[in-house]
Amino acid sequence: MDCVQHTPVPFFRKACRILLVSLVASLSLATTASAGKYAGIVVDAKTGKVLYSEEADSLRYPASLTKMMTLYLTFEALEAGKISKNTPVPFSKNASAEQPSKLGVRAGKVITVEQAILSLVTRSANDAATALGEMLGGSEDRFARIMTNKARALGMTRTTYRNAHGLPNSAQITTARDQARLGLALRQHFPQYYGYFSTRSFQFGKQTIGNHNRLLGNVRGVDGIKTGFTNASGFNLVTSAQADGRSIVGVVLGGKSGGSRDAQMRALVAKYMPVASRRGSGNLVAETAVSPTVQAVEEVAAARGGSFNLPNKGPVPDFRYSGETTKSIEVAYAAASKPASSNPVLADVVQPDTLDAQSRKIARAAPVPSVEIDEQVTHSVDKVTTASTPAAPEGWVIQIGATPDKVQAMTLLDSAKDKGGKALRGAQPFTVAFTNGGSQLYRARFAGFSNQNKALSACKILKGKGFACWASLQ
Repeated sequence: MDCVQHTPVPFFRKACRILLVSLVASLSLATTASAGKYAGIVVDAKTGKVLYSEEADSLRYPASLTKMMTLYLTFEALEAGKISKNTPVPFSKNASAEQPSKLGVRAGKVITVEQAILSLVTRSANDAATALGEMLGGSEDRFARIMTNKARALGMTRTTYRNAHGLPNSAQITTARDQARLGLALRQHFPQYYGYFSTRSFQFGKQTIGNHNRLLGNVRGVDGIKTGFTNASGFNLVTSAQADGRSIVGVVLGGKSGGSRDAQMRALVAKYMPVASRRGSGNLVAETAVSPTVQAVEEVAAARGGSFNLPNKGPVPDFRYSGETTKSIEVAYAAASKPASSNPVLADVVQPDTLDAQSRKIARAAPVPSVEIDEQVTHSVDKVTTASTPAAPEGWVIQIGATPDKVQAMTLLDSAKDKGGKALRGAQPFTVAFTNGGSQLYRARFAGFSNQNKALSACKILKGKGFACWASLQ
């Protein structure tokens, strides 16, 4: 029925138009993501093998699972030394006005970063999530773009963020598979902070705030991660469990109730934990694409022999681009619009039936959801060819930059070796040649780290000396 045509009074005709626009928007929303429909996945956290999958690549709304990415970026800033657990997090009027669940902090007041973290993993505080996003990104909108960039970097090819908390937004979408990747990444990349997700309660003023995750302490092996709920999403849960040398990450999206969601996750843990492998490195989620908001700028700054420092106060990150820096980024990295099928990151060989393999298959087959992603770049994978050693070293390595010239890369390594002290004693400097966009580049790396902790420790020291640095398993 055309209510506009059959409504004589102008005021009601205008109201009819608004109603029609709303209906069209609702229909569009329904085609974007399936509201409240079940999706699930269980991944062996040591091998990456997908043990169970149902609608794992169908678009869903993350709700408060969003806060997992907010926390990922918070942990990243902590690990980089840009903030500390005691850094004050100011609450703007925007943050203070968020809908519950919330801490109820007034505008103009502050809490610490650690209090914000604890409030996110227990109460799932929306006001604290917004405050963290505004502090880390300068604004919540900018932080959401950084979140989306990071999702792409982690291989979450079908996830888009629009806010830091997960309150309803029709453009904020994800999949069960993507959330499993994020859960694995949190465990793998930040073992020093992952323990926050097992917090049963914490004291905030006179309040004792309990964790929304009812499986903690009630299901053997469960050590986190996060719950979520909106009317559109249904009841969501990402769960990590470790017992008897086995480890899994499970995701349930679109539960009909909190009880049925928890019961489904209990059943998944009970069924698939015993068949998970006791072998495997557990190093499953590498950042196969990077953004200038995090690593590309660091590489360029390091390659130019300069340092990359964020301000101790104010928004983090807060990069100051120069024309020369921007040009260097454009030369060193491929554009974000490069088709997935031609991206070597998605074309290299991985083990079949793993989360990584299936994620890449989805990335090739399905377009990334329509979203504006600021300054995203795609990183080429290393080739086997190395520029200074006969074969690529095995084990944990750290990378401190990439340059268009081998001599510059070695100079950068020499400088880092001098300043790294004991952290790099016995470390082997080498370069890795790779081609990106037709240009030959050389990655500057150190090998010889026997485990992840030693590699991360070396990176922490180098970052304190002004170098960019990140660790990976070769």
